[in-house]
Amino acid sequence: MSTSTAPISAVEQRASWIPMVGLFLAQVLMSFNVAALPVSLGGMVQDFGVPPTTVSTVIVTYGLVVAALVMVGAKLGQRIGWVVIFRVVVALFAASALMMIFAPTVGWAIAAQAFAGASAAIIVPSLVALIAENYHGSQQATAIGSLGSARALSGVSAFLIGGTLGTLVGWRPVFGIVLALAVAVFGFSFKLRSDRGNPEVKIDVVAAALIGGGIVSLTIGFNNLNAWGPLAATEGAPFDVLGVSPAPLLILIGVVLGQTFFMWTRKRTKDGKVPLVSLAVLGSSRERAAVYAMFIVVSLEAALNFTVPLYIQIVQGRTPFDTSLAMMPFNLTVFITATLVVRFYKRYSPRTIAVFSFILTTAALAWLALVVNNNWETLPTILGLFVFGVGQGALVTLVFNVLVTAAPKELAGDVGSIRGTTQNLASAVGTALAGALLVTILSLNVGQAVMNNVDLPESLRQQVNLDNVNFVSNDNLRAVLNDTDATEAQVETAVAINTDARLRALKTGLLILAGVSAVAILPATRLPKYRPHEIPDPSDR
Repeated sequence: MSTSTAPISAVEQRASWIPMVGLFLAQVLMSFNVAALPVSLGGMVQDFGVPPTTVSTVIVTYGLVVAALVMVGAKLGQRIGWVVIFRVVVALFAASALMMIFAPTVGWAIAAQAFAGASAAIIVPSLVALIAENYHGSQQATAIGSLGSARALSGVSAFLIGGTLGTLVGWRPVFGIVLALAVAVFGFSFKLRSDRGNPEVKIDVVAAALIGGGIVSLTIGFNNLNAWGPLAATEGAPFDVLGVSPAPLLILIGVVLGQTFFMWTRKRTKDGKVPLVSLAVLGSSRERAAVYAMFIVVSLEAALNFTVPLYIQIVQGRTPFDTSLAMMPFNLTVFITATLVVRFYKRYSPRTIAVFSFILTTAALAWLALVVNNNWETLPTILGLFVFGVGQGALVTLVFNVLVTAAPKELAGDVGSIRGTTQNLASAVGTALAGALLVTILSLNVGQAVMNNVDLPESLRQQVNLDNVNFVSNDNLRAVLNDTDATEAQVETAVAINTDARLRALKTGLLILAGVSAVAILPATRLPKYRPHEIPDPSDR
Protein backbone atom coordinates (compact mmCIF):
# COMPACT_ATOMS: atom_id res chain seq x y z
CA MET A 1 0.00 0.00 0.00
CA SER A 2 2.79 2.38 0.82
CA THR A 3 4.33 1.96 -2.61
CA SER A 4 1.11 2.99 -4.32
CA THR A 5 0.16 5.93 -2.15
CA ALA A 6 3.46 7.78 -2.46
CA PRO A 7 3.10 8.53 -6.15
CA ILE A 8 -0.56 9.52 -5.71
CA SER A 9 0.24 12.00 -2.95
CA ALA A 10 3.12 13.34 -5.00
CA VAL A 11 0.77 13.92 -7.92
CA GLU A 12 -1.79 15.58 -5.67
CA GLN A 13 0.87 17.99 -4.38
CA ARG A 14 1.89 19.14 -7.84
CA ALA A 15 0.84 22.72 -8.48
CA SER A 16 -0.94 23.89 -11.62
CA TRP A 17 1.30 25.15 -14.42
CA ILE A 18 -1.17 27.89 -15.37
CA PRO A 19 0.47 30.52 -13.10
CA MET A 20 3.83 29.61 -14.67
CA VAL A 21 2.42 30.46 -18.10
CA GLY A 22 2.10 34.07 -16.93
CA LEU A 23 5.63 34.11 -15.51
CA PHE A 24 6.98 32.51 -18.67
CA LEU A 25 5.26 35.18 -20.78
CA ALA A 26 6.62 37.90 -18.47
CA GLN A 27 10.15 36.73 -19.27
CA VAL A 28 9.19 36.61 -22.96
CA LEU A 29 7.81 40.16 -22.64
CA MET A 30 11.10 41.59 -21.37
CA SER A 31 13.32 39.56 -23.67
CA PHE A 32 11.18 40.24 -26.76
CA ASN A 33 11.37 43.97 -26.07
CA VAL A 34 15.17 43.81 -25.81
CA ALA A 35 15.56 41.61 -28.90
CA ALA A 36 13.21 43.80 -30.94
CA LEU A 37 15.42 46.86 -30.49
CA PRO A 38 18.40 45.72 -32.63
CA VAL A 39 16.00 44.54 -35.36
CA SER A 40 14.46 48.02 -35.37
CA LEU A 41 17.86 49.71 -35.62
CA GLY A 42 17.65 50.59 -39.32
CA GLY A 43 14.04 51.76 -39.10
CA MET A 44 14.72 54.07 -36.15
CA VAL A 45 17.83 55.51 -37.84
CA GLN A 46 15.71 56.34 -40.88
CA ASP A 47 12.63 57.57 -39.00
CA PHE A 48 14.45 59.73 -36.46
CA GLY A 49 17.29 60.87 -38.76
CA VAL A 50 20.05 60.03 -36.26
CA PRO A 51 23.24 57.90 -36.52
CA PRO A 52 23.17 54.27 -35.36
CA THR A 53 25.30 55.03 -32.32
CA THR A 54 22.55 57.40 -31.11
CA VAL A 55 19.92 54.69 -31.58
CA SER A 56 22.14 52.33 -29.56
CA THR A 57 21.38 54.66 -26.62
CA VAL A 58 17.76 53.45 -26.81
CA ILE A 59 19.01 49.89 -26.35
CA VAL A 60 21.47 50.86 -23.61
CA THR A 61 18.87 52.87 -21.66
CA TYR A 62 16.71 49.82 -20.97
CA GLY A 63 19.58 47.78 -19.53
CA LEU A 64 20.92 50.75 -17.60
CA VAL A 65 17.63 51.46 -15.81
CA VAL A 66 17.00 47.78 -15.00
CA ALA A 67 20.48 47.32 -13.60
CA ALA A 68 20.30 50.54 -11.58
CA LEU A 69 16.89 49.86 -10.00
CA VAL A 70 16.54 46.07 -9.77
CA MET A 71 17.83 45.85 -6.17
CA VAL A 72 15.38 48.52 -5.08
CA GLY A 73 12.71 46.67 -7.05
CA ALA A 74 13.36 43.51 -5.05
CA LYS A 75 12.84 45.37 -1.78
CA LEU A 76 9.68 47.06 -3.07
CA GLY A 77 8.31 43.64 -3.94
CA GLN A 78 9.00 42.37 -0.43
CA ARG A 79 7.45 45.48 1.11
CA ILE A 80 4.33 45.86 -1.05
CA GLY A 81 3.74 42.23 -2.05
CA TRP A 82 5.00 40.49 -5.19
CA VAL A 83 1.68 39.94 -6.96
CA VAL A 84 0.36 43.47 -6.43
CA ILE A 85 3.50 45.23 -7.60
CA PHE A 86 3.92 42.72 -10.44
CA ARG A 87 0.56 43.78 -11.90
CA VAL A 88 1.38 47.48 -11.57
CA VAL A 89 4.69 47.29 -13.40
CA VAL A 90 3.31 45.05 -16.16
CA ALA A 91 0.76 47.80 -16.83
CA LEU A 92 3.64 50.32 -16.92
CA PHE A 93 5.45 48.10 -19.42
CA ALA A 94 2.34 48.22 -21.63
CA ALA A 95 2.45 52.02 -21.46
CA SER A 96 6.10 51.99 -22.56
CA ALA A 97 5.14 49.87 -25.60
CA LEU A 98 2.55 52.49 -26.57
CA MET A 99 5.23 55.18 -26.30
CA MET A 100 7.47 53.20 -28.67
CA ILE A 101 4.64 52.76 -31.17
CA PHE A 102 3.87 56.50 -31.31
CA ALA A 103 7.36 57.93 -30.56
CA PRO A 104 7.88 61.10 -32.69
CA THR A 105 11.59 61.45 -31.85
CA VAL A 106 14.45 59.32 -30.58
CA GLY A 107 14.07 61.08 -27.22
CA TRP A 108 10.61 59.55 -26.84
CA ALA A 109 12.02 56.11 -27.64
CA ILE A 110 14.73 56.56 -25.01
CA ALA A 111 12.10 57.63 -22.45
CA ALA A 112 9.92 54.63 -23.37
CA GLN A 113 12.79 52.23 -22.75
CA ALA A 114 13.51 53.98 -19.45
CA PHE A 115 9.91 53.20 -18.37
CA ALA A 116 10.26 49.63 -19.64
CA GLY A 117 13.51 49.26 -17.73
CA ALA A 118 11.96 50.59 -14.52
CA SER A 119 9.16 48.02 -14.90
CA ALA A 120 11.58 45.19 -15.62
CA ALA A 121 13.59 46.16 -12.53
CA ILE A 122 10.68 44.79 -10.49
CA ILE A 123 9.59 42.02 -12.86
CA VAL A 124 13.06 40.40 -12.82
CA PRO A 125 13.27 39.67 -9.06
CA SER A 126 9.53 38.99 -8.89
CA LEU A 127 9.88 36.07 -11.34
CA VAL A 128 12.26 34.23 -9.03
CA ALA A 129 10.29 35.13 -5.90
CA LEU A 130 6.92 34.10 -7.41
CA ILE A 131 8.35 30.81 -8.67
CA ALA A 132 9.63 30.13 -5.15
CA GLU A 133 6.16 30.94 -3.77
CA ASN A 134 4.17 28.88 -6.28
CA TYR A 135 6.40 25.86 -6.98
CA HIS A 136 8.61 23.51 -5.01
CA GLY A 137 11.01 20.64 -5.59
CA SER A 138 11.38 19.37 -9.15
CA GLN A 139 8.63 21.72 -10.36
CA GLN A 140 10.62 24.70 -9.10
CA ALA A 141 13.75 23.51 -10.94
CA THR A 142 11.74 23.06 -14.14
CA ALA A 143 10.13 26.49 -13.74
CA ILE A 144 13.50 28.18 -13.23
CA GLY A 145 14.95 26.43 -16.25
CA SER A 146 12.02 27.58 -18.38
CA LEU A 147 13.05 31.23 -17.86
CA GLY A 148 16.21 30.57 -19.86
CA SER A 149 14.15 28.94 -22.58
CA ALA A 150 11.74 31.89 -22.59
CA ARG A 151 14.61 34.31 -23.04
CA ALA A 152 16.00 32.32 -25.95
CA LEU A 153 12.56 31.83 -27.54
CA SER A 154 12.04 35.58 -27.42
CA GLY A 155 15.26 36.14 -29.32
CA VAL A 156 14.15 33.77 -32.08
CA SER A 157 10.63 35.18 -32.37
CA ALA A 158 11.68 38.84 -32.09
CA PHE A 159 14.21 38.56 -34.88
CA LEU A 160 11.87 36.53 -37.10
CA ILE A 161 8.61 38.41 -36.47
CA GLY A 162 10.33 41.77 -35.99
CA GLY A 163 12.35 41.33 -39.16
CA THR A 164 9.27 40.44 -41.19
CA LEU A 165 7.17 43.31 -39.82
CA GLY A 166 10.07 45.74 -40.11
CA THR A 167 10.48 44.89 -43.78
CA LEU A 168 6.80 44.76 -44.79
CA VAL A 169 5.20 47.34 -42.48
CA GLY A 170 7.76 49.15 -40.34
CA TRP A 171 9.50 48.82 -36.97
CA ARG A 172 6.68 50.32 -34.85
CA PRO A 173 4.19 47.40 -35.14
CA VAL A 174 6.83 45.16 -33.57
CA PHE A 175 6.11 46.88 -30.27
CA GLY A 176 2.41 46.15 -30.76
CA ILE A 177 3.42 42.57 -29.95
CA VAL A 178 5.11 43.83 -26.78
CA LEU A 179 1.84 45.54 -25.87
CA ALA A 180 -0.17 42.36 -26.49
CA LEU A 181 2.24 40.32 -24.35
CA ALA A 182 1.92 42.82 -21.49
CA VAL A 183 -1.89 42.55 -21.61
CA ALA A 184 -1.66 38.72 -21.56
CA VAL A 185 0.74 38.71 -18.61
CA PHE A 186 -1.54 41.07 -16.70
CA GLY A 187 -4.43 38.65 -17.20
CA PHE A 188 -2.42 35.60 -16.05
CA SER A 189 -1.20 37.49 -12.96
CA PHE A 190 -4.57 36.83 -11.30
CA LYS A 191 -3.65 33.13 -11.14
CA LEU A 192 -0.55 33.82 -9.03
CA ARG A 193 -0.42 33.53 -5.28
CA SER A 194 2.05 35.17 -2.93
CA ASP A 195 2.41 36.23 0.66
CA ARG A 196 1.26 39.72 1.53
CA GLY A 197 3.86 42.44 1.60
CA ASN A 198 5.74 43.27 4.76
CA PRO A 199 5.55 47.03 5.52
CA GLU A 200 8.41 46.62 7.98
CA VAL A 201 10.87 45.92 5.14
CA LYS A 202 13.16 48.93 4.92
CA ILE A 203 14.91 50.15 1.81
CA ASP A 204 18.53 51.15 2.29
CA VAL A 205 18.48 54.51 0.51
CA VAL A 206 22.24 55.02 0.77
CA ALA A 207 22.98 51.65 -0.85
CA ALA A 208 20.34 52.30 -3.52
CA ALA A 209 21.95 55.65 -4.37
CA LEU A 210 25.44 54.10 -4.46
CA ILE A 211 24.58 51.17 -6.73
CA GLY A 212 22.23 53.22 -8.91
CA GLY A 213 24.75 56.02 -9.32
CA GLY A 214 27.55 53.56 -9.99
CA ILE A 215 25.67 51.72 -12.71
CA VAL A 216 24.46 54.91 -14.39
CA SER A 217 27.97 56.34 -14.31
CA LEU A 218 29.52 53.16 -15.70
CA THR A 219 27.00 52.79 -18.50
CA ILE A 220 27.04 56.43 -19.60
CA GLY A 221 30.82 56.35 -19.58
CA PHE A 222 31.05 53.22 -21.72
CA ASN A 223 28.27 54.41 -24.04
CA ASN A 224 30.07 57.68 -24.81
CA LEU A 225 33.65 56.49 -25.17
CA ASN A 226 33.49 57.12 -28.90
CA ALA A 227 31.48 60.38 -28.87
CA TRP A 228 33.41 62.03 -26.02
CA GLY A 229 36.78 60.38 -26.52
CA PRO A 230 38.35 57.30 -24.87
CA LEU A 231 41.01 59.49 -23.22
CA ALA A 232 41.41 62.99 -24.63
CA ALA A 233 38.16 64.96 -24.86
CA THR A 234 36.72 65.46 -28.32
CA GLU A 235 34.70 68.45 -29.55
CA GLY A 236 31.51 66.47 -28.84
CA ALA A 237 32.29 66.11 -25.12
CA PRO A 238 30.00 68.21 -22.87
CA PHE A 239 33.02 69.17 -20.72
CA ASP A 240 36.56 68.07 -20.00
CA VAL A 241 38.82 67.89 -16.97
CA LEU A 242 42.26 69.22 -17.92
CA GLY A 243 41.65 67.96 -21.43
CA VAL A 244 40.57 64.50 -20.29
CA SER A 245 37.28 63.10 -21.65
CA PRO A 246 34.43 62.69 -19.12
CA ALA A 247 33.79 59.13 -20.41
CA PRO A 248 36.74 57.39 -18.67
CA LEU A 249 36.21 59.58 -15.62
CA LEU A 250 32.60 58.40 -15.36
CA ILE A 251 33.75 54.78 -15.66
CA LEU A 252 36.22 55.36 -12.82
CA ILE A 253 33.53 57.02 -10.68
CA GLY A 254 31.22 54.07 -11.37
CA VAL A 255 33.84 51.58 -10.19
CA VAL A 256 34.46 53.60 -7.01
CA LEU A 257 30.73 53.85 -6.25
CA GLY A 258 30.33 50.11 -6.83
CA GLN A 259 33.12 49.28 -4.40
CA THR A 260 31.66 51.72 -1.88
CA PHE A 261 28.29 49.96 -2.20
CA PHE A 262 29.85 46.61 -1.25
CA MET A 263 31.71 48.16 1.69
CA TRP A 264 28.53 49.85 2.93
CA THR A 265 26.47 46.67 2.54
CA ARG A 266 29.01 44.57 4.50
CA LYS A 267 29.06 47.18 7.28
CA ARG A 268 25.26 47.31 7.44
CA THR A 269 25.06 43.50 7.60
CA LYS A 270 27.72 43.43 10.35
CA ASP A 271 25.69 45.98 12.35
CA GLY A 272 22.64 43.71 12.20
CA LYS A 273 20.68 45.94 9.80
CA VAL A 274 18.84 44.74 6.69
CA PRO A 275 20.91 45.46 3.56
CA LEU A 276 19.55 46.41 0.15
CA VAL A 277 20.64 42.98 -1.08
CA SER A 278 22.06 40.10 0.90
CA LEU A 279 25.66 39.40 -0.11
CA ALA A 280 25.13 35.86 1.24
CA VAL A 281 24.08 34.90 -2.31
CA LEU A 282 27.68 35.71 -3.27
CA GLY A 283 29.11 34.07 -0.18
CA SER A 284 31.58 31.76 -1.92
CA SER A 285 33.93 31.94 -4.86
CA ARG A 286 31.58 29.60 -6.76
CA GLU A 287 28.67 32.04 -6.68
CA ARG A 288 30.95 34.97 -7.55
CA ALA A 289 32.35 32.98 -10.46
CA ALA A 290 28.81 32.39 -11.69
CA VAL A 291 28.14 36.14 -11.66
CA TYR A 292 31.38 36.88 -13.54
CA ALA A 293 30.56 34.21 -16.11
CA MET A 294 27.01 35.56 -16.51
CA PHE A 295 28.29 39.11 -17.02
CA ILE A 296 30.76 38.08 -19.72
CA VAL A 297 28.46 35.81 -21.71
CA VAL A 298 25.58 38.34 -21.70
CA SER A 299 28.02 41.10 -22.74
CA LEU A 300 29.20 38.96 -25.65
CA GLU A 301 25.62 38.23 -26.67
CA ALA A 302 24.66 41.92 -26.54
CA ALA A 303 27.73 42.89 -28.57
CA LEU A 304 26.92 40.34 -31.26
CA ASN A 305 23.22 41.28 -31.30
CA PHE A 306 24.23 44.91 -31.94
CA THR A 307 27.05 44.21 -34.39
CA VAL A 308 25.18 41.98 -36.84
CA PRO A 309 22.11 44.25 -37.34
CA LEU A 310 24.44 47.27 -37.56
CA TYR A 311 26.44 45.68 -40.33
CA ILE A 312 23.51 44.21 -42.29
CA GLN A 313 21.04 47.12 -42.06
CA ILE A 314 23.34 50.14 -41.95
CA VAL A 315 26.43 49.01 -43.83
CA GLN A 316 24.85 46.73 -46.40
CA GLY A 317 21.58 48.70 -46.51
CA ARG A 318 19.50 45.53 -46.34
CA THR A 319 16.13 44.90 -44.67
CA PRO A 320 15.25 43.87 -41.10
CA PHE A 321 14.04 40.57 -42.54
CA ASP A 322 17.55 39.94 -43.88
CA THR A 323 18.80 40.59 -40.36
CA SER A 324 16.38 38.08 -38.90
CA LEU A 325 17.49 35.44 -41.39
CA ALA A 326 21.16 36.11 -40.66
CA MET A 327 20.62 35.87 -36.89
CA MET A 328 18.28 32.89 -37.06
CA PRO A 329 21.02 30.20 -36.72
CA PHE A 330 22.26 31.92 -33.57
CA ASN A 331 18.90 32.61 -31.89
CA LEU A 332 17.39 29.24 -32.76
CA THR A 333 20.47 27.45 -31.45
CA VAL A 334 20.38 29.46 -28.20
CA PHE A 335 16.73 28.50 -27.68
CA ILE A 336 17.28 24.78 -28.32
CA THR A 337 20.46 24.63 -26.23
CA ALA A 338 18.94 26.54 -23.29
CA THR A 339 16.07 24.04 -23.31
CA LEU A 340 18.13 20.86 -23.67
CA VAL A 341 21.23 21.68 -21.61
CA VAL A 342 19.48 20.59 -18.39
CA ARG A 343 19.73 17.01 -19.68
CA PHE A 344 23.50 17.18 -19.25
CA TYR A 345 23.33 18.28 -15.60
CA LYS A 346 23.08 14.64 -14.44
CA ARG A 347 26.29 13.68 -16.23
CA TYR A 348 28.51 16.74 -16.02
CA SER A 349 29.25 19.33 -13.35
CA PRO A 350 28.55 23.06 -13.88
CA ARG A 351 32.31 23.64 -14.07
CA THR A 352 32.76 21.17 -16.92
CA ILE A 353 29.81 22.52 -18.91
CA ALA A 354 30.87 26.15 -18.41
CA VAL A 355 34.49 25.65 -19.43
CA PHE A 356 33.48 23.68 -22.51
CA SER A 357 30.86 26.32 -23.41
CA PHE A 358 33.33 29.20 -23.15
CA ILE A 359 35.75 27.25 -25.35
CA LEU A 360 32.94 27.01 -27.91
CA THR A 361 32.13 30.74 -27.79
CA THR A 362 35.82 31.64 -28.07
CA ALA A 363 36.37 29.34 -31.03
CA ALA A 364 33.17 30.57 -32.72
CA LEU A 365 34.07 34.27 -32.43
CA ALA A 366 37.63 33.65 -33.64
CA TRP A 367 36.24 31.63 -36.56
CA LEU A 368 33.78 34.41 -37.46
CA ALA A 369 36.61 36.96 -37.41
CA LEU A 370 38.46 34.74 -39.89
CA VAL A 371 35.66 33.89 -42.33
CA VAL A 372 33.21 36.81 -42.21
CA ASN A 373 32.81 38.85 -45.38
CA ASN A 374 30.21 41.11 -46.97
CA ASN A 375 27.74 38.22 -47.28
CA TRP A 376 26.40 36.90 -43.96
CA GLU A 377 24.59 33.95 -45.52
CA THR A 378 27.75 31.93 -46.25
CA LEU A 379 27.99 28.46 -44.71
CA PRO A 380 31.15 29.25 -42.66
CA THR A 381 29.43 32.28 -41.11
CA ILE A 382 26.29 30.28 -40.29
CA LEU A 383 28.49 27.60 -38.70
CA GLY A 384 30.20 30.22 -36.50
CA LEU A 385 26.87 31.64 -35.32
CA PHE A 386 25.59 28.13 -34.65
CA VAL A 387 28.58 27.19 -32.47
CA PHE A 388 28.40 30.49 -30.57
CA GLY A 389 24.70 29.89 -29.95
CA VAL A 390 25.40 26.46 -28.44
CA GLY A 391 27.90 27.90 -25.97
CA GLN A 392 25.86 30.97 -25.12
CA GLY A 393 22.59 29.09 -24.64
CA ALA A 394 24.21 26.58 -22.29
CA LEU A 395 25.94 29.27 -20.22
CA VAL A 396 22.99 31.60 -19.57
CA THR A 397 20.83 28.77 -18.19
CA LEU A 398 23.68 27.13 -16.30
CA VAL A 399 25.02 30.10 -14.34
CA PHE A 400 21.52 31.17 -13.30
CA ASN A 401 20.79 27.68 -11.99
CA VAL A 402 24.04 27.72 -10.02
CA LEU A 403 22.95 30.90 -8.22
CA VAL A 404 19.40 29.71 -7.54
CA THR A 405 20.35 26.26 -6.23
CA ALA A 406 22.96 27.79 -3.92
CA ALA A 407 20.54 30.13 -2.13
CA PRO A 408 17.71 29.40 0.32
CA LYS A 409 14.10 30.30 -0.56
CA GLU A 410 14.06 33.47 1.56
CA LEU A 411 16.86 34.91 -0.59
CA ALA A 412 15.07 34.22 -3.89
CA GLY A 413 14.34 37.91 -4.40
CA ASP A 414 18.01 38.76 -3.78
CA VAL A 415 19.09 36.14 -6.32
CA GLY A 416 16.67 37.68 -8.80
CA SER A 417 18.03 41.18 -8.18
CA ILE A 418 21.64 40.00 -8.55
CA ARG A 419 20.69 38.24 -11.77
CA GLY A 420 18.87 41.30 -13.08
CA THR A 421 21.66 43.70 -12.19
CA THR A 422 24.30 41.48 -13.77
CA GLN A 423 22.43 40.64 -16.97
CA ASN A 424 21.19 44.14 -17.72
CA LEU A 425 24.41 45.92 -16.81
CA ALA A 426 26.23 43.41 -19.01
CA SER A 427 23.75 43.98 -21.84
CA ALA A 428 24.14 47.76 -21.63
CA VAL A 429 27.92 47.63 -21.36
CA GLY A 430 28.20 45.03 -24.13
CA THR A 431 26.10 47.11 -26.52
CA ALA A 432 27.90 50.36 -25.63
CA LEU A 433 31.35 48.82 -25.94
CA ALA A 434 30.49 47.16 -29.26
CA GLY A 435 29.42 50.51 -30.72
CA ALA A 436 32.42 52.41 -29.34
CA LEU A 437 34.88 49.69 -30.29
CA LEU A 438 33.68 49.26 -33.88
CA VAL A 439 33.45 52.99 -34.61
CA THR A 440 36.90 53.62 -33.10
CA ILE A 441 38.48 50.86 -35.19
CA LEU A 442 36.61 52.10 -38.26
CA SER A 443 37.87 55.66 -37.70
CA LEU A 444 41.46 54.45 -37.42
CA ASN A 445 41.12 52.29 -40.53
CA VAL A 446 39.51 55.04 -42.63
CA GLY A 447 41.92 57.71 -41.43
CA GLN A 448 44.98 55.60 -42.16
CA ALA A 449 43.70 54.47 -45.58
CA VAL A 450 42.76 58.00 -46.67
CA MET A 451 46.07 59.49 -45.58
CA ASN A 452 48.02 56.80 -47.44
CA ASN A 453 46.01 57.08 -50.66
CA VAL A 454 47.47 59.50 -53.19
CA ASP A 455 44.28 59.43 -55.27
CA LEU A 456 42.44 61.41 -52.58
CA PRO A 457 43.99 64.90 -52.42
CA GLU A 458 44.07 67.07 -49.31
CA SER A 459 41.51 69.44 -50.84
CA LEU A 460 38.96 66.61 -50.96
CA ARG A 461 39.77 65.37 -47.45
CA GLN A 462 39.01 68.83 -46.07
CA GLN A 463 35.51 68.64 -47.56
CA VAL A 464 34.75 65.39 -45.67
CA ASN A 465 34.68 65.33 -41.87
CA LEU A 466 37.06 62.50 -40.96
CA ASP A 467 36.78 63.41 -37.26
CA ASN A 468 33.23 62.04 -37.16
CA VAL A 469 33.50 58.72 -39.01
CA ASN A 470 30.57 56.34 -38.57
CA PHE A 471 29.12 53.28 -40.26
CA VAL A 472 27.39 54.26 -43.51
CA SER A 473 26.35 52.32 -46.59
CA ASN A 474 28.20 52.82 -49.85
CA ASP A 475 25.12 54.50 -51.35
CA ASN A 476 25.04 57.06 -48.52
CA LEU A 477 28.75 57.66 -48.92
CA ARG A 478 28.30 58.29 -52.65
CA ALA A 479 25.52 60.77 -51.85
CA VAL A 480 27.84 62.68 -49.48
CA LEU A 481 30.71 62.72 -51.97
CA ASN A 482 28.42 63.94 -54.75
CA ASP A 483 28.19 67.22 -52.83
CA THR A 484 31.97 67.66 -53.11
CA ASP A 485 34.22 68.19 -56.10
CA ALA A 486 35.29 64.52 -56.12
CA THR A 487 35.64 62.90 -59.50
CA GLU A 488 33.93 59.62 -60.32
CA ALA A 489 37.23 57.78 -59.90
CA GLN A 490 37.81 59.40 -56.50
CA VAL A 491 34.29 58.46 -55.38
CA GLU A 492 34.92 54.81 -56.29
CA THR A 493 38.25 54.93 -54.47
CA ALA A 494 36.57 56.29 -51.34
CA VAL A 495 33.84 53.62 -51.57
CA ALA A 496 36.48 50.90 -51.82
CA ILE A 497 38.26 52.31 -48.77
CA ASN A 498 34.97 52.44 -46.85
CA THR A 499 34.11 48.83 -47.78
CA ASP A 500 37.52 47.53 -46.75
CA ALA A 501 37.69 49.60 -43.54
CA ARG A 502 34.24 48.42 -42.38
CA LEU A 503 35.08 44.76 -42.94
CA ARG A 504 38.43 45.05 -41.16
CA ALA A 505 36.72 46.84 -38.25
CA LEU A 506 34.22 44.00 -38.00
CA LYS A 507 36.91 41.32 -38.11
CA THR A 508 39.02 43.11 -35.49
CA GLY A 509 35.99 43.62 -33.24
CA LEU A 510 35.07 39.93 -33.41
CA LEU A 511 38.66 38.96 -32.63
CA ILE A 512 38.65 41.19 -29.54
CA LEU A 513 35.37 39.60 -28.40
CA ALA A 514 37.00 36.18 -28.84
CA GLY A 515 39.77 37.33 -26.51
CA VAL A 516 37.22 38.42 -23.90
CA SER A 517 35.52 35.02 -24.17
CA ALA A 518 38.85 33.25 -23.69
CA VAL A 519 39.52 35.23 -20.51
CA ALA A 520 36.12 34.07 -19.17
CA ILE A 521 37.38 30.48 -19.01
CA LEU A 522 39.24 31.45 -15.82
CA PRO A 523 36.16 32.26 -13.67
CA ALA A 524 34.40 29.26 -15.23
CA THR A 525 37.01 26.95 -13.67
CA ARG A 526 35.79 28.09 -10.23
CA LEU A 527 32.17 27.02 -10.72
CA PRO A 528 30.91 24.07 -8.63
CA LYS A 529 32.04 20.52 -9.44
CA TYR A 530 28.94 18.80 -8.01
CA ARG A 531 26.19 17.15 -10.05
CA PRO A 532 22.46 17.68 -9.29
CA HIS A 533 22.13 14.72 -6.90
CA GLU A 534 25.14 16.08 -4.98
CA ILE A 535 23.85 19.67 -4.58
CA PRO A 536 23.98 20.69 -0.91
CA ASP A 537 20.78 21.94 0.70
CA PRO A 538 20.96 25.77 0.66
CA SER A 539 19.02 25.97 3.90
CA ASP A 540 21.97 24.35 5.65
CA ARG A 541 24.23 27.26 4.85
